[in-house]
Amino acid sequence: MAHDDTGSHRPGTAIDYIAIEESPAFVEHKRRHRSFVFPLTIAFLVWYFAYVLLADYAHEFMSIKVIGNINVGLLLGLSQFVTTFAITTWYVSFANRKLDPAAEKFRTELEEAERA
Repeated sequence: MAHDDTGSHRPGTAIDYIAIEESPAFVEHKRRHRSFVFPLTIAFLVWYFAYVLLADYAHEFMSIKVIGNINVGLLLGLSQFVTTFAITTWYVSFANRKLDPAAEKFRTELEEAERA
């Protein structure tokens, strides 16, 4: 697809997907996605492996009773599920607000270009 400086398609030309991928709007879209996903993924993996290491090497700490038979290990293990749901909810909210509108615009422009 032939583009002007803004990445807009010029009618009557073949779609140049490389030009779209390199357009400032698409580059910004990828940057926005990666700047959210990569740090959050790293943080979650650190949290996950910290739990695994604590479970393997800090038996005394993990077996500390909190309430009745509920210990620190159980609470941290259950919090892994809570963290997963929280991250998913956060990502869906982020995608709905920041990523999906731009992706929809890219899709609409490409569909219009294909019809032309």
